[in-house]
Order: sequence, then structure tokens, then C-alpha cells
Amino acid sequence: MENPMKRLILLGLMIISCSFVFADTLTLKPGHPDSYVVKKGDTLWDISEHFLNDPWRWPKLWGANPQIANPHLIYPGDRLTLVFIDGEPRLVLKPHIRKSPEGRIMPKNGAIPAVDLSLIRPFLVQNRVVDGDWFEQQPMVMGGESESKYHILDDIIYVQAELILGDKFGVYAQGREFVSKEEGEPLGLEVVLTATGRVVESGPISKVRLLSNFRETKAGYRVLPIEDDSLLSAYFMPRAAKLETPASVIASDSKNKEMGKLDVVYIDRGSEDGVEAGHVFSIFREGVDIVINGDGQPVLPQDRSTYESVLTSVSSGNAVKMPDIYRGKLMVFKVFDRTSLALIMVNEKPVRVDDKLIQPTSLLSAE
Repeated sequence: MENPMKRLILLGLMIISCSFVFADTLTLKPGHPDSYVVKKGDTLWDISEHFLNDPWRWPKLWGANPQIANPHLIYPGDRLTLVFIDGEPRLVLKPHIRKSPEGRIMPKNGAIPAVDLSLIRPFLVQNRVVDGDWFEQQPMVMGGESESKYHILDDIIYVQAELILGDKFGVYAQGREFVSKEEGEPLGLEVVLTATGRVVESGPISKVRLLSNFRETKAGYRVLPIEDDSLLSAYFMPRAAKLETPASVIASDSKNKEMGKLDVVYIDRGSEDGVEAGHVFSIFREGVDIVINGDGQPVLPQDRSTYESVLTSVSSGNAVKMPDIYRGKLMVFKVFDRTSLALIMVNEKPVRVDDKLIQPTSLLSAE
């Protein structure tokens, strides 16, 4: 009995091991090229999209390449070649030999980034989600030297607080209040940066000179310290998000009804839920419930009678849930306590508020 039991245990371990290997295997896109010349404006995500079904997994495509210790050192004009190392696809940078003595020209800030940072840089600086009660306690703009209701660049504004002379602050307007879809619990208050300024006179009412303005500033806005990390350039290493329960899209930055590729959205998970910058989610639209009427025929949601809608809301016995519909993928780039900002990187169909977010489907199907 001992040998058969050992064989069963060994077989089980082999199956588990194989499933993990398969789940972590890169899948090349049909018709992929054998090489690629980097162009100006490319990102690592863009380049990997030529080769992979899941371009968000570009770190693995580059990971085993000793010639590219830092993907930031890839420049326009470089030729990348697809090779196989231990059976896994990898992109390598072929040595570039010049006959002239100048060598390789590497323009300042010309290296290829992970994603197009110009799309998200304003959000790294401007958008925050904070506790609403905390925000109401922050120093308030009382007006300014100008008689105008609105204040712009170089104006002096009055702030009801004794601020430290020379310190730099951001001026924020109140935005939307976010709540969780299921429990209706508050997730935080969106606050929008209208200007930055420096304290030029300190006292019970401090004077702040506006150094920049993204929109007009007026009395009633609040003043917050500038976040140190918000001014740093960002480098994102995408990886699969893992949550016990699905997350949701709760808002569009543009307030549009439908969003697409490279649009920015808010999601209802943050650092308290283990979400980090770089996490990738698959986006799905919830499958609809098809009601079976008294004649045994399926009735689409838009064709239901009032009675059928009420019946469905109190009992699921006469309704059949359809499969969820895949919409695309997004990547988190800025994280707050209970919410995050994310960039839609791939969308096959329009994304809407309340769409649900799960671990990338390629890994789910492999596991």
C-alpha cells in the first residue's frame, strides 16, 4: 500500500508543479515578428504587444536578458531580437557596432519608459482622495489681495492658518465623494489641485503667492502640503493583482459614461486592500439575468414587465445569469487608502462604472 500511496502523492505534486509552470508561461502572439526596431514614442508595453498575447507581462519577456539589466536603457533605433532561453521567449538587444568614433548617441530623457508617463503625470501631481472630515479641518483660503473672486498665477491669497514662511503648498477644491458599491460605505473624497503656492508672509492669516495654476482658485478652497512622492518620475513594473473579492470601477476621471484605452479611472480598492502601483486587473461587465416567463421563454432585461422585474429582485429561481463579458485590462498607477487611480491599457469593448475587476484572465484560465 505504501508504494501506490507514494506514487499518488508524487503524481499530485507533479500536477500542481505543472500548473504553476503553465500559469507562468508566456504565450506568443500568432504572426509575431522575429525582431523589432524601437521607435520614438514606444513604451515597453507597446513593444511587448507586438510579441505577446498579454503585453502587461513584459517584465518576464525581458527578465532573463543580461544585456538589458535596466529596460530604461533601450532607445529609439535599437534593434530587439526574439530568442528562446531555456525554452522561454526573450527579447535581447543586439550589439550595435558603429564604424565612426562617436559611439551610441543616447539623448537625455530619451529612454523607452514602461508606459507613456505623459498620460498620467498630471494625475501623479494633481489628484488625491482623502478623508472628507480631515479635509474640512485643513487651512482654508479666505480670499486674496485682488478684488477678483478668482485668483490665478502670481496672485497673493490669504490662508486662515499660521503657515511656515517659505513652505510650498497646494490649493485643492472639493470633488466627488466615492462610496463602495455593495455596502455604500465612504471610500474617500476626491480633491482636485487648482494651484501651487509658496508662503511669503506668516501669521494668523498667512499670505501665499501662487506659483502655478491648473484652474482658478477661490475662497473656500483648502490648502495642503505638496506630496513629496507625487513630484517624482514614476516607473511601473506591471504584475497581476490578487484580491479575494472582485474590485469595481467607481468613476471616470473625465466623468464620461464610457471609457476606452488610455483613459483614467478610479477603482474601489487601495493600500488598505493590498493594492499597489503596477497591479494589473482584467475588466468585466457583469452578465445579465435572463428571466424565464410563465411560458418557459427567456425574456431579456429590456423586455421585462414590471411584474417580472419585481419577481427577479426578490427571487433568483426564475432567472438565469449570463456569463460576464470581457472588456479589457487596466493598470494601477497611484494608490490611496481605499481607492486607486488606474490607466486602461487594453479595451475590447467600452468600460463603464460598476464594471468588475479580477485577476488577469490569462492567469485564471491557466490555473
